Amino acid sequence: MDEGGFQAYEDEIQALEEEIRLLTEKYEDMRQESTFFSDEEILKSIKSFQRETQGDAKGHESPSDLKAQLESLETDLSFLMEFTGFHFTSHSKKTVEKTQNRTVQKHRLSGKCHSLSFQLEFQLLEMQNDEKISAVVSDLSIVMESREDSNVSKFVSRTEEHGDLLTFFRSLSTYAEWYEHRKHTFLHFK
Repeated sequence: MDEGGFQAYEDEIQALEEEIRLLTEKYEDMRQESTFFSDEEILKSIKSFQRETQGDAKGHESPSDLKAQLESLETDLSFLMEFTGFHFTSHSKKTVEKTQNRTVQKHRLSGKCHSLSFQLEFQLLEMQNDEKISAVVSDLSIVMESREDSNVSKFVSRTEEHGDLLTFFRSLSTYAEWYEHRKHTFLHFK
């Protein structure tokens, strides 16, 4: 093989090594910025937040008071999960852009509503003007377990187009509840 052939291979090897280095850096950045919250981490965060806010307002509270407040919050959370049927299993948030009055974050959220699994991915743009904060949802992507129903597919498509998370959660809650009723009814007749 001639000198030019070896040089071409050397150049290709160097280009691949550079690409590997850049991808490794990108992966490390994403891994550090992306946070996944388990139930335990959420409770720790709530407890930490309570200490900060309560500590500022009332001084230091006793551990028993904090424990009672935490139990109250856990009870409230359990009630809301039972009432709405939503059980969130994972959440990740990555800040894409941050300026003095504008923040763009990418969220990934997954969970279940009754027995229907769902996954959401969206960007949240928060803008602050004077004392007002506005938030806009964009790039909404919804993946649901129950796509065999064409009405659900149409609803998911419309929701993705409009980026209306509140309507999605309200409608999913109602649909999932009735989905459970239909499933139990059909099992009864089998």
